[in-house]
Amino acid sequence: MARQRSFDRDEALESALREFWRHGYEATSVASLTQAMGIRPPSLYAAFGDKRRLFEEAVTRYQETHGAFTTRALAEAPTGREAIERVLLEAAEQYTDPAHPPGCLIISAAVNCGPESAEVEEWLRGFRQAAKEALEARIGGPDAPALAVFYASVIQGMSTQARDGATREELERVARLAMLAYPATAR
Repeated sequence: MARQRSFDRDEALESALREFWRHGYEATSVASLTQAMGIRPPSLYAAFGDKRRLFEEAVTRYQETHGAFTTRALAEAPTGREAIERVLLEAAEQYTDPAHPPGCLIISAAVNCGPESAEVEEWLRGFRQAAKEALEARIGGPDAPALAVFYASVIQGMSTQARDGATREELERVARLAMLAYPATAR
């Protein structure tokens, strides 16, 4: 007879998400994960497979929760200009929210990976590329490719600044300044 889990899987996953968010993929050890999750290594492997699969599940959860603001803003705002402005302002809010680690998990989790984590680095790069393409599609027009790269760069910089201690107000100022680059003729 299989032994029943003695921990809340969702709570453990959220704890793992925060640990990866705080330290990045490579610097987060199985020992630090199990300590943060309040479980033993055999329970981690039984419930999540291995560190890589746990990380993938944590990233999926991040996209559905903490990181979902971008998708919502791009889908809900009536114009491209309003969508980009909303993404930037909500990034300022989310990246500095004291309820969780600063910045963006997808931007920062694979910054300092070695060759053994190249697949993780490439996987996260795919998410960032998809986000840039979503920005470009929402902006539209002949300047869209360059503007998408520009705004993706601003967003990535805001994440790094938040990790370095920037306040919400400081990042909101960055967002408003970045909107000056949005063409007045574009919607």
